[in-house]
Amino acid sequence: MPGLGARERLLEEMIRVDHAGEFAAVQIYRGQRAVFDRIEGKAHAARIIAEMEAGEAEHLRTFDRLIAERGVRPTLMAPLWRVAAFGLGAATALMGESAAHACTEAVEEVIEEHYARQSEALEGVDAPLQRVVDKFRADEIAHKETAIEQGARDAPGYPVISALIRFGCRAAIRISEKI
Repeated sequence: MPGLGARERLLEEMIRVDHAGEFAAVQIYRGQRAVFDRIEGKAHAARIIAEMEAGEAEHLRTFDRLIAERGVRPTLMAPLWRVAAFGLGAATALMGESAAHACTEAVEEVIEEHYARQSEALEGVDAPLQRVVDKFRADEIAHKETAIEQGARDAPGYPVISALIRFGCRAAIRISEKI
C-alpha cells in the first residue's frame, strides 16, 4: 500500500513472514526427527535432519530478536503452523527418508525464491535486514542441495509431494505476511 508508513508495513510483513517460516521449518525437522530418532537404522537421516534443524533454530533466534527489537507482531497463525509443520515433518518421515528429503527440497526451494525476492526489495531500503536474508538464503540453498544429495527426488510420488508442499508453503507465506 502506497503512502505514509508503507515502508514500515513492508518491513514488518517481511520480518513476520520470515519469523513464521523459520518457526515452521524448525517444527518440520522436529516432526521428522520424532520419527527417525525412534526407528532403528535411521541414525544417519536423523543426524542430517538435526544439523539442518540447528541451522533453522539459529535463523529463528535471529527473527525472534528482530521481532522484539523492531516491535513486529508475530503471525497469529503460529499455533496452526506448529501443528501443520510438525505433522508434515512426521508424515513425510513416515513415508521414508527420500520423502522427508523431498519435503526439505520443496520447502527450501520456495524459501530460497522468497528470500531472493525479499533481498531485491530490500536493496537500498534496509541493509542489515538484507544481509540477514542473503545469509539465510545461502543456508536454505545448502539445505536444498543436501536434500537432493540424500535422495529427495527418489521419493515415491515425488512430483506430487513436491508440488503440494510448494503450494502449501506459498499459501502459508501469503497468509503469514498479513495475519
